[in-house]
Amino acid sequence: MSGASRRPTAPSPAVIGIDVATASVRVMCVDGRGRVLAEARADLPPPVRTATGTSEQDARSWWPTVRSALRRTTGALPRGGREVIAVAVSATSGTIVPAGIDGEPLGLALMYDDRRAADINAEAQRAGSTRWDALGLSVGPTAALGRAVWCLRTYGPALHHVLHTPEFIGRELTGRPVATDWSHALKSGYDARAGEWAHEVFGALDFPTGLLPSVGAPGTEAGTVGPAAAEATGLPEGCSVRLGMTDGCAGQIATGAVEPGRFVGVIGTTYVLKGVSEHLVRDATGAFYSHRHPDGWWLPGGASNTGGECLADTAPARLPALDTAAAARGPASYVRYPLCRDGERFPFVSGAARGFERGRPRDEADAHRAALEGVAFLERLALDRVERLGIPVVGPLHAAGGGSRSAVWTAIRATVLDRPVRVVERAETAFGAALLAATGTLHEDLAASVAAMVHSGALVEPVPAERPALEERYGRFVMALRERGWLPDD
Repeated sequence: MSGASRRPTAPSPAVIGIDVATASVRVMCVDGRGRVLAEARADLPPPVRTATGTSEQDARSWWPTVRSALRRTTGALPRGGREVIAVAVSATSGTIVPAGIDGEPLGLALMYDDRRAADINAEAQRAGSTRWDALGLSVGPTAALGRAVWCLRTYGPALHHVLHTPEFIGRELTGRPVATDWSHALKSGYDARAGEWAHEVFGALDFPTGLLPSVGAPGTEAGTVGPAAAEATGLPEGCSVRLGMTDGCAGQIATGAVEPGRFVGVIGTTYVLKGVSEHLVRDATGAFYSHRHPDGWWLPGGASNTGGECLADTAPARLPALDTAAAARGPASYVRYPLCRDGERFPFVSGAARGFERGRPRDEADAHRAALEGVAFLERLALDRVERLGIPVVGPLHAAGGGSRSAVWTAIRATVLDRPVRVVERAETAFGAALLAATGTLHEDLAASVAAMVHSGALVEPVPAERPALEERYGRFVMALRERGWLPDD
């Protein structure tokens, strides 16, 4: 045997996705086939939230936490990180940092749920109403746009930059200012259709757009890892730093739902539906809004106030037994809308909405089954609305989130939708960021990255025997919503 044949195979190139979430940082390194080579997690200090609606976190904690997680990840790789050719960062949507001329924070980061600038955002909504209507967007009380203006009014001439989380981390990685992506910029007042900041809005609010970063497409290069970051993290100097997307969009990409007509339903604490359409579609009710796809398509979606939260009062250890009983029982004896909060925001918008029951449960298993069906009915209503807006939905629905781990819940969803549901293996923000890092580096484009790196999970088919009963109950569910005046006329 020749000496060459005895040499170990060189590790294949890899990419890293970084998820800067509210409570922690997650770093994931994967190869070109989507195999996880190493990963690490590190906690962040919890945000400080007040009764007045402020929500803050020390941005100075982000880079040390990212640096530590990167160092542990690269240290676990065969070549100590030298095989990593690209990295991308995803974070919460609308978190911003007021920064001085050197990029250092002037104060605490204002988190995505901070409401201190609600009145400024109301002004921004009025000033840009024509633009927002054309985009199918609204400037809500927590929008980053108003908080950026608040920063200027608070810090005055000391303010030189308003940074989203990825630019803050990107500056540390590259040693210089970097662009933002059009996903993180959306709630700060960026018009991804026109390719510009909403200049008339910022003009009306006396805010110079020069304080905002330049904007690029997700997956494109923002810079390269500099010597200081290379020494601190184990990443190779010159490693490509790619633009990411917000956590929700990166999570969608991680499921493989990246081509027109593909949708993913995520059951976490709440229910989220996200998909891809070729054209921007406006929803006059405000239930849906769209991010821009990295390839120029659109990502319509919405988030409900209903979801897995309806099971929050049940001890997690009891859920498997209740699932087994619910599967054996078959369709519930009554109809339940398991909304635990006041008001609904998706797939319809109603501040008056409240959870309700039409009938009473026979026992605990019946109540559990009705809750699972109620969320599935909401999902059906959401997909029906998508199609009424003219957005085609093709193929199986991708399923993610904690709720997708319940076999009976997934079967109920497939039956209510009369559509197969594909459970996704790794619908994680860090993995979605890694797919963006692979775009243009390991693979030609995002579609190629997904085709090579996302592995399909189990396909769950509808249960024909349960379909008639669930169809009848869905009709009763919709009728109850209409009787209460919560659904739009269309």
